[in-house]
Amino acid sequence: MTDDQHAKGSVSYLMEMGALKRMKRSGWWIAGVKDPETIAEHSFRTAVIGSVLAMMEGADPARVALLCTFHDTQETRVGDIPWIGRRYLTAAKNEAVTADQVSQAHPAVAAGVQAIVDEYETGDSLEVMVARDADKLECMIQGLEYLEQGYSNAREWVDTTRAKLKTQSAITLADAAQSMSSLEWQRVYLP
Repeated sequence: MTDDQHAKGSVSYLMEMGALKRMKRSGWWIAGVKDPETIAEHSFRTAVIGSVLAMMEGADPARVALLCTFHDTQETRVGDIPWIGRRYLTAAKNEAVTADQVSQAHPAVAAGVQAIVDEYETGDSLEVMVARDADKLECMIQGLEYLEQGYSNAREWVDTTRAKLKTQSAITLADAAQSMSSLEWQRVYLP
């Protein structure tokens, strides 16, 4: 491939990632949330949470944020399949979807993105464990916000994701999140 073809392949991947800004997290529809957050919104906060957890756990915050950023990028092709749907589907592995997504990209981009996704999917490092906890903790916090907005069915998501947390820092933050309002952060600055 030529440099121009690699550039177009890389930009095609970047444009495909833009779809995540429009694609909704479909599991929340089952809980009755009419307009849930997008996959990109989830991934952004997951990366921030991952960085914070990494700092608390002594892991590499930049590595964790990178893992979190790419953890759901395959959903441009397969959608956000809710847990109940996974019972009936045999979806392609995220590693295979990623390989297709970056097949026309610059070789360094293809290798780099593939390595990140492979690490998230199959790794067992502290960074991977923290990134996976960040994904769950973000879902739990989002569920708490939906509960505040009156979506009582979100309680099940909060409880099940809380139970799956593995790191002490994620458990500590989950407990703190359950003891406060989503607007408590601003009260310190209000008269």
